[in-house]
Amino acid sequence: MAVAGVTSVTGGDVAGKNRGEVYLGLISGTSADGIDVALVEFATANALASTRLAPPESTQRSCGLLLGRTVAWEPDLRARLIALGQDFAPVSIDELGELDVRVGEAFAAAALQVLHEAGVASTQVRALGSHGQTLRHRPGGAHPFTWQLGDAHVIAERTGITTIADFRRRDMAAGGQGAPLVPAFHAALLHTDNEDRAVLNLGGIANLTLLPAHGDVRGFDTGPANALMDAWCERETGAAFDAGGAFAARGQVDGELLSRLLAEPWFALPPPKSTGREQFHLDWLRAQLRGDERPEDVQASLLELSARTVAAALQATQPETARLLVCGGGVHNPRLLERIAALLPDCEVESTAARGLDPDFVEAMAFAWLARETLAERPGNLPAVTGARGLRVLGAIHPPS
Repeated sequence: MAVAGVTSVTGGDVAGKNRGEVYLGLISGTSADGIDVALVEFATANALASTRLAPPESTQRSCGLLLGRTVAWEPDLRARLIALGQDFAPVSIDELGELDVRVGEAFAAAALQVLHEAGVASTQVRALGSHGQTLRHRPGGAHPFTWQLGDAHVIAERTGITTIADFRRRDMAAGGQGAPLVPAFHAALLHTDNEDRAVLNLGGIANLTLLPAHGDVRGFDTGPANALMDAWCERETGAAFDAGGAFAARGQVDGELLSRLLAEPWFALPPPKSTGREQFHLDWLRAQLRGDERPEDVQASLLELSARTVAAALQATQPETARLLVCGGGVHNPRLLERIAALLPDCEVESTAARGLDPDFVEAMAFAWLARETLAERPGNLPAVTGARGLRVLGAIHPPS
């Protein structure tokens, strides 16, 4: 099945002409490749339908991206976050405290940069939803926990905007995985009664949202998407990621290595499940290597691992899926999308751009949406996705003064 092309739908009627409430959403994903910032308008259906931001198949959607940007990390801060995320770097309590503030400062600066570019004042923004940067996510064990850096008090002080953060921990306290949280947003904007759909986010970790035409929304992580490929590519080539899948394209899939990678017990766990860099990191990969593999063959095998685990998970949980909508950084890797499409021949694979959502900013938009839900005292989790004991209002509210 051919993969639909990726286009940008970023931008819109920004400065001084908004017809609804404006929110900001911020997130840095598992790959820590930058801070994604989404300036989002929540408007009436009629107002949004009059702009080019309205999803083409419905005039009932009420969320439009006004401006989306990815703001780069300071190189030394990014390197430290990645090292800590891979679970092999020693760290002191003092450094953790400083990192929490530094990440908060970086998030605030990114938000202000986007507002400046958009010509929107902080006072025009109803609230800001910040996911933060995940340091560790341990949903299993006797005392499960999840920890995101990015002091929300700092963000609120620096931006002057009501800041909602710490979205995951309430769900986890209620017995859930604390992730993924974006499926509720996917369901609000991308569900249709006409076909069974799924949404695939190809971030550092891949996760699926299942949107049956009739039935409960489900969602779960499927395993690594870009995290391992990025880490291996940076180690072997110095490039932060494999642009266009070119490095993988030079190699051949190593069948024996792929079999060892696929034997990881985590892949066989049933949903609900979530994971992160603390599970799938370079040390995990090194343990599966003989040591004489060509670097490009390892890269090709990691790409195949991502494609196969995604396809297998979808076939096992919603085999009648007619359309797979893809977002996240992996949407720009045509080789990865081609492999996923080849493994799902009866499913149309296309970017979320085809449905009016910029694939690079879906998750950031989701945290703007979650912030809005929190302020309205509406639940933001889906128990069928996370495994929580029930619906919960997520996040903590930090007023600007």
